[in-house]
Amino acid sequence: MDFISELEWRGMLHDSTPGATEELRKGMSTGYIGFDPTAPSLTIGNYVQIMLLSFWQKAGHQPIFLLGGATGRIGDPSGKDKERQLKSEEELDRNLEFQRQQASKFLNFEGGPNKALMLNNYDFYKDMKVLDFLRDVGKNLTVNYMLGKDSVKNRLESGLSFTEFSYQLLQAYDFLCLYKNYNCKFQMGGSDQWGNITSGTEFIRRNVQGGKAYAITTPLLTKSDGQKFGKSEEGNIWLDPNLTTPYKFYQFWINADDADLSKFFRYFSFRSREEIENMEHEKDPRTLKKILAEELTIRIHSFEAFKSVQDVSEILFSRNASADLLASMSGDSFQTIAHEIPHFEISKSIVTDQVNVVDLVAGHTSICSSRGDARRSIQNNALSINKVKVANHEGVVKADDILAGSYILIENGKKNKYLISLI
Repeated sequence: MDFISELEWRGMLHDSTPGATEELRKGMSTGYIGFDPTAPSLTIGNYVQIMLLSFWQKAGHQPIFLLGGATGRIGDPSGKDKERQLKSEEELDRNLEFQRQQASKFLNFEGGPNKALMLNNYDFYKDMKVLDFLRDVGKNLTVNYMLGKDSVKNRLESGLSFTEFSYQLLQAYDFLCLYKNYNCKFQMGGSDQWGNITSGTEFIRRNVQGGKAYAITTPLLTKSDGQKFGKSEEGNIWLDPNLTTPYKFYQFWINADDADLSKFFRYFSFRSREEIENMEHEKDPRTLKKILAEELTIRIHSFEAFKSVQDVSEILFSRNASADLLASMSGDSFQTIAHEIPHFEISKSIVTDQVNVVDLVAGHTSICSSRGDARRSIQNNALSINKVKVANHEGVVKADDILAGSYILIENGKKNKYLISLI
């Protein structure tokens, strides 16, 4: 794989410094992307840059995943219209560990000549004194040069602290440390990072005799309506299943705008150019969304998580879902369902002691508006307990009906589903 050519056909190349293509064709190169721990998890927006590192590694080059243990304590002004609220050191360290665990899943850190490295830029600064930083780092870039960067210019009117102004210096020094210690000649990132990255290439030019480093950036991914990619109506799409469930993650792709499908396949699928270009002629976007959602849910979460998503989707949307499927589902799957349909919590003893079905749906919950309403639903063959129709109003719900230790699914008609959690 030729890295630059791969980015070009995928629409993932925004800019590169002169000579980058020629340098890559000489053989294996080392390149890095930095990730600041300002959130409790990486997001699908961050995953654009992880894909960039993945293509880099697949092209035979060595990726460095640089954790921002130091820069995360400062705050990057790029793309921000006001000063960041600084996180506590405890929160940053906790976020850092979560990101370390997540990143370890997505690149090959185990073996081979181009195995990925995971480093923390806090190690570059932890023993540095402030006077050393000002003398050895701050002396290398002029204020005029730094003021010329968009990340600084765009904030001069609204205000920019010295803390965030210095971020550019830290990122430049990161690049120098990686250049000297790991022969890292490339830094990559989103197009909003161009100023910070080129500050690093300039820093290396000034500090290393004959030193030459390169920048490569991707376009900022936006949706067809112009909105920022990586968010849903509920907020960020996180890679952590505790923050965005695999089901919600899957549904994000299923609900994507048809106009975004080609771009999403090119950015996020590992399928070949021929496969993706053939798919772009597929007339049924729903089929394509399922293919992309499956590929990404399995890769980000697991095949087991994807299977659970399928089961949940079957229960929620298919009229033919079976009682056997329901009985086989895990507690995690039922918790996902609880976020999607009306949900009631009642004492477990009510069911273990055996409860009349009418009392359950009209007394202990508000599934039916009254006992008369419940009887009419039963007479009309509309009420089901765990996918089994209730035959008469004298039926009972008992311990044997409890699923995954804590759940009962009630249906009243073809579309109305309710989950009871027993606590």
